[in-house]
Amino acid sequence: MVSEICLHNATVLTGYSVMRNCAVLIKSYKIIDVFNEARFSQKKFKEDVRFIDLNGAIIAPGFIDTHIHGIAGYGTDDQSPEAILKMSEALPKYGVTSFIPTLYSAPRDKMIKDIKSITAAMGREKGAKILGMHLEGPFISPERLGVQTPDSISPVDLDLMEELWEASEGKIINMTVAPELKGMRELSLYCVGKGIVLQAGHTNANYDQMVEGMQVRILHVTHLFNAMSRMHHRDPNAVGAVFIHPEISCEIIADGIHINPNIIKFLLRCKPIDKLVLVTDSLKPTKQEKLPLLANGEEVYLDKCFIRKSDGVIAGSALTMIDGVKNLVSFGLTVDQAVQMASTNPANIMRQEHLGLIAPGYDADLVVFDKEFNNLYTIVKGEFFQEGKKICEL
Repeated sequence: MVSEICLHNATVLTGYSVMRNCAVLIKSYKIIDVFNEARFSQKKFKEDVRFIDLNGAIIAPGFIDTHIHGIAGYGTDDQSPEAILKMSEALPKYGVTSFIPTLYSAPRDKMIKDIKSITAAMGREKGAKILGMHLEGPFISPERLGVQTPDSISPVDLDLMEELWEASEGKIINMTVAPELKGMRELSLYCVGKGIVLQAGHTNANYDQMVEGMQVRILHVTHLFNAMSRMHHRDPNAVGAVFIHPEISCEIIADGIHINPNIIKFLLRCKPIDKLVLVTDSLKPTKQEKLPLLANGEEVYLDKCFIRKSDGVIAGSALTMIDGVKNLVSFGLTVDQAVQMASTNPANIMRQEHLGLIAPGYDADLVVFDKEFNNLYTIVKGEFFQEGKKICEL
């Protein structure tokens, strides 16, 4: 029986640095060592170590998707633990080792049922691990709904928030809110006490309201530029606050549609790299092979992203994390910058201290891809996946 696995002859992107001609040694679900080829040739290994020559491929920390609604025909709107588990099974094919299923706003009873579906799936995953859940509402602006509906949102209601928290069994990791709503300060203090990461999104906040939100730790931003008040020279608004304040971090949907690639390059000049997070915001029909394509019960069609058939409004992304990393590099970022946005930064911002780096003691959550961004292996807690399928014997 193999006790340790050594991946060698690779370029290792640790999350903060690039190490060429290196190796990673894993045991069970942990990384136990990272070293260069010179040390590899001198190191004394146990007799039962399995060696995998990667022929110069890249090893990176596993991708963490902190904003995803669905994939492969399964989504959080299915109100089913089985659908969430199918998402888990589909994601390793795209380099994802952990994810945060994201729920749109919904009337109280439906939202509670959606939350309980995710909670019931946690701990039963056969693929990418579920870290918790992201609530994209219901306390958002009626003026910046995006594809969400007016009847699904709510004014700030602490009793409702308590019900949502109890339904989640304490598994809400992050939550999108509109900082300008009346009562937001009280809600924010409640969420801070529960350890929930607050994100400004679907917001019509002006600059001063964004600053007030920062004072109660609304320091992350949901899908920057989309569904929020735009920067103006007389009022920077929500977008301007992101550029002005280096402490604010933000999500980036790198499909080339939600944000122009040149804006991403400009953003990189204005923001510290550790404040940028790649997300997919992908919908249920992403990588779905059969028609019709449905998202939140409405038919959509794919034209680089999903478009709602009824009115031509952008319904959401069809991005995967590996394609997002590839796109960022094509936009002019280095591959290590793109990986940091896909792995290290989301781990740090969502306070997942055991993820996001290739270093001894961290979880053996890894992705291996070649120079053309073909996914060779995804490793989830030491278990190997190839083409999305778990490899029982290496």
